[in-house]
Amino acid sequence: VRGLAEVVRGLGVRVHESTGVDEIVAGRARTAVGEVTAGIVVRATEGFTAQLPGLRRAVVPMYSLMVATEPLADTQWAEIGLGRRETFSDKRHLRIYGQRTADGRIAFGGRGAPYHWGSAVRPGFDLDPRVHATLRRVLRDLLPALDGVTFTHAWGGNLAIPRDWYPSLSYDPVTGLAHAGGYVGDGVATANLAGRTLADLISGNQSDLVTLPWLSRQSPKWEPEPLRWIGINAVTQLFARADRTEARTGRPSPTASAFWKFLGH
Repeated sequence: VRGLAEVVRGLGVRVHESTGVDEIVAGRARTAVGEVTAGIVVRATEGFTAQLPGLRRAVVPMYSLMVATEPLADTQWAEIGLGRRETFSDKRHLRIYGQRTADGRIAFGGRGAPYHWGSAVRPGFDLDPRVHATLRRVLRDLLPALDGVTFTHAWGGNLAIPRDWYPSLSYDPVTGLAHAGGYVGDGVATANLAGRTLADLISGNQSDLVTLPWLSRQSPKWEPEPLRWIGINAVTQLFARADRTEARTGRPSPTASAFWKFLGH
């Protein structure tokens, strides 16, 4: 993010941090302290989208939390591996992901945090002692060489989850309104692709990117509360229980298998 900010500032763009946008309409982004006007407005609000008028059920904000170790010694890296800075995960139902950082730590994250009623987003939701403790335990289970290693950081953030789990983007040249999002946690690569695609759409460049099938895709709305809160948190608990069962028995969880079949996977 800092690198992108430096690039756009170098192009003459003014970046206004800590300025919440309350509404986006054609030609305007409205804030509590004034309006920003532009011929083209791109909504790239991801997990904060549900906070905007009329978009409460467009996506749900789900939290993914992370921890990081202290910098590891060369002897520890020799035992762990990851010499080529590979990322790693496994096949559990509540996704986990990890990587070696530039300063020699392991950054490790995963799901398990609850969905909050009404698609609420709060800074306090970035920290969940229970989930962070689970992440530290899971990472030590995966990499026993980390036994005794100190974890120095814990943080989190929200992801945008469309009802059908498909990202989308759009651009209307008449209103000048564009959007991109719904990356379901895969935004590092997908947001880059979305940005290049929107650039071609807005500039009129008829590249292969503007023919991709996610253009102008309409995902269905999420269910109203309380169905949304009950359903999402019930599935999160189901997956957590399935992961514990599979770790204990070494066999697929019948409940989770039945649920994935129900979803068509």
